[in-house]
Amino acid sequence: MSNLLTEVQLDEAVRLDREANGKKPLKKREEVKEQREIKVSTTDPDSGYMMRDGKPEGFFYLDHRTVDHKYNIITDVHITPGNVHDAVPYLDRLEHLVSKFGFENTLEAVALDAGYFTSHICKQLHEKKIFAVIGSRAYTPAKGLIAKWRFKYNAEKNVYVCPQKHELKYSTTDRNGYRQYRSDPAHCANCPMLKECTRSQNKTKVITRHVWQDSKEWVKANGRSRSGKYLYRLRYQTIERSFADAKELHGLRYCRFRGREKVQEQALLTATSQNIKKIANILAKKAG
Repeated sequence: MSNLLTEVQLDEAVRLDREANGKKPLKKREEVKEQREIKVSTTDPDSGYMMRDGKPEGFFYLDHRTVDHKYNIITDVHITPGNVHDAVPYLDRLEHLVSKFGFENTLEAVALDAGYFTSHICKQLHEKKIFAVIGSRAYTPAKGLIAKWRFKYNAEKNVYVCPQKHELKYSTTDRNGYRQYRSDPAHCANCPMLKECTRSQNKTKVITRHVWQDSKEWVKANGRSRSGKYLYRLRYQTIERSFADAKELHGLRYCRFRGREKVQEQALLTATSQNIKKIANILAKKAG
């Protein structure tokens, strides 16, 4: 799904949310031409410069693949430059997979790692009624401040309630889709937890909530369920194993060619050989 379509969907969600809360519509986005310095390989311009925690730094390609949970058969392989975030091609590849294999009414569940835990992906999977389990990263609050989870959201009143039982009321919804909830500075000025709550000069605590947060919480609830925990554990036996075998047994740790299209060919041939071995083992077990 293109970034432009995502932006349009978010703008509409923001408009509706502001309208529901009695706010005026925001002005249309101004076209901003960003000038960024991008490193380009002189030997393979199609590759992308990757900088990620725990990963080697340099020019790479990324293999985005999908496997089925029953037999670990690779059903989709897509190569992007190394500087493309995992979540960017996901929805397009999911639509491609559904269309290719006719999964419109049979795709029941997906399990993804934390890189895919974005508001938009959660929203789309929620709307498609696909049971989604996605890993999430633990975000620690600033040192000395209480965590956001201790502020409880009251959907009926559309407010957050702080640990001292004071309400943070809705203020606005910004262009990025985040609602802002603000505390009353008159109340906070005399609060015994002020120093643990905020370092704001005007003694106001602000909590944000995305307009698609309900979908993210739905995904989190899936992950806490019995079936969700089971499904997520399967990732280590399926997709993680598939990547490991491709690297260790089939030479996919390194690109043998230059250019995205040729690297795509290498990845497809690798996946094909993995699938042939997998299918042969499955048939041999059934025959035995």
